[in-house]
Amino acid sequence: MTRQTSSARRAVPTAQAATERALETLQRFLHIEAVSGIVLLAAAAVALIWANSPVADSYHHLWHLPVSVGVGSFTVSQTLHFWINDGLMTAFFLVVGMEIRREIHEGALSDARQALLPVAAAAGGVIAPALIYLALNTDPARAHGWAVPTATDIAFAVGVLALLGRAIPANLRVFLLALAIIDDVIAVLIIAVFYSGGLDLAGFGVAGLGMVMVLVLQRIGIGAALPYVVPGALVWGGLLMTGAHPTLAGVVLGLMTPVRSRPMREDPVEAVSRIASELRDNDAVTANNERSLTRPLQQLSLARREILPPVVRVQAALHPWVSYGIMPLFALANAGVSLGSVDLAAPGPLRVLLGVALALVIGKPLGIVAVTWITVRLRLGRLPDGVSWGGVFLIGLLGGIGFTMSIFIAMLAYSDDGLLNAAKLGVLAGSLAAALLGLGWGALHVRRLSRQAKSA
Repeated sequence: MTRQTSSARRAVPTAQAATERALETLQRFLHIEAVSGIVLLAAAAVALIWANSPVADSYHHLWHLPVSVGVGSFTVSQTLHFWINDGLMTAFFLVVGMEIRREIHEGALSDARQALLPVAAAAGGVIAPALIYLALNTDPARAHGWAVPTATDIAFAVGVLALLGRAIPANLRVFLLALAIIDDVIAVLIIAVFYSGGLDLAGFGVAGLGMVMVLVLQRIGIGAALPYVVPGALVWGGLLMTGAHPTLAGVVLGLMTPVRSRPMREDPVEAVSRIASELRDNDAVTANNERSLTRPLQQLSLARREILPPVVRVQAALHPWVSYGIMPLFALANAGVSLGSVDLAAPGPLRVLLGVALALVIGKPLGIVAVTWITVRLRLGRLPDGVSWGGVFLIGLLGGIGFTMSIFIAMLAYSDDGLLNAAKLGVLAGSLAAALLGLGWGALHVRRLSRQAKSA
């Protein structure tokens, strides 16, 4: 006998309804791009205040606490600071790798002609800051940090752009995203080439084994995330053994993430519709017959999962954890610079601070705008529809927000704590100045666009 169903919504307890509304509001809030940048800035501010407060010792002591991870007799003991910078930040680089993979597959990097302009702009945004920094820091110990001001923080830059409202042309946001992603590609290559130690070839064997295991799992159609943890850990551990930075494992795994759902005998959307219809008429649902329902519910879960390809699904699942957990934690652990530890009277730290700050604030917009102009002038590319030169200058200013990646590179570039702290201060000062200048210029640009729209 067919079970009668009703399309009317059922009443739920008041407390449950209130919780559901609160969670829906939270979900919408977490996907506002400007919010993640604000959270990141707040974490950096807390770190800076804490490191210069009367309880500053507790700040430094916290990040040097030993944390052990192991299985059986095999144990790895490192500081909390290591597990954040070299462990958790792998998830950040995994998201970066997946963003690059998506852009290559169907985004700004999928077409060579379309990709040329943001690639050229990103290259200019790397070269000009590096030259400005090196002009102020010729000493080899300081010159090693040339790459610190070359990176752009995607979350911060896009978040600041979002604060300017919907008047910003959509293509301007796409151009900024493409440029920032290409910037990340360059930053990853810089880390791999210039900031990895003497490489141990044995580690490549371990990392290669992990990559082969990933490919095998993909080949046999394993779509769940859990089975990939072990091969992912092998890639991470192998790169750590080589002397390369282990977070690059995230980029490798991100680039290996499939851009298409696994092959199924039935279209996933049609399968969901069919199974839901069968369950609606299945008496086993009313009888709570677990044995009869196990198979169709497994099929429903599989079909629902495969509606989105893994590169989209995993990135969406990691986004809130990375944006509101890992990145703020990284900022909290690394932005706490004791102002008293930076001797600006000495020429070394002062030049590093000025080199980083000026390279971000001046070098980034100079390089991005100049190379974009040359590329367009030579007719190798053209500005996207709706993007004016005022918009390009806005992108250049926002490109000067280095923050996460710049601090990360600084940690690899300097062995001297005085120079490292000076570089961090330069990153914080330069990124804040770039954000404020971007907001100021952006407000003028939006006003100009509004006047043009009214007169048209």
